[in-house]
Amino acid sequence: MRFRRRRHSEDAELNITSFMNLMIVLVPVLLLSMVFSRITVLELNLPDSASPSASDDEQDKLDFLEVVIYPDYLGVNHPAGNRAASICTKDDGSYDFALLSQTLRQIKIRLEDEHQMEKDDIVLLAQPDTDYQTIVSTMDTVRSFKAVVAAGEVDAVLFPKVSLGDAPVNDPLVDKEKITCLTGVGGES
Repeated sequence: MRFRRRRHSEDAELNITSFMNLMIVLVPVLLLSMVFSRITVLELNLPDSASPSASDDEQDKLDFLEVVIYPDYLGVNHPAGNRAASICTKDDGSYDFALLSQTLRQIKIRLEDEHQMEKDDIVLLAQPDTDYQTIVSTMDTVRSFKAVVAAGEVDAVLFPKVSLGDAPVNDPLVDKEKITCLTGVGGES
């Protein structure tokens, strides 16, 4: 007697329902946990080779504004060759960028009120050993400040055109023992 095997010719169905359920849950979870990166590009200029202080024109002297980063303080020079303010580091060794912003706002207001001058450029001078974060934080501070408008906070423009340069190793405008630093809001120490 001969036995015949029956062959099942039915095709097996692929059940993807559970896989689709997993994807419905997994895709939103992955999207929510993604870290979005933001790249910001700042346009920088190199300072002119001819110093405005060599010019006899008073307008050129008023037009020159610079912030010099030293290890112990930030020097704000305005007009050319004159120290407007020295902003010392805080007790923890960090720079007081809020006071720098306030000082630059006062200079900008004085230029607009007394000299009817719209200034939008500044020179930032840093020493070779200045760390990157200090330079970026200083650039952010000189470019804009937070202002309250209609019960909301916005970025107000200060000096958006930033030029970079090398700072002198020793400050020619100040003797190290005679630095008069601004501290806090509107005071001198």
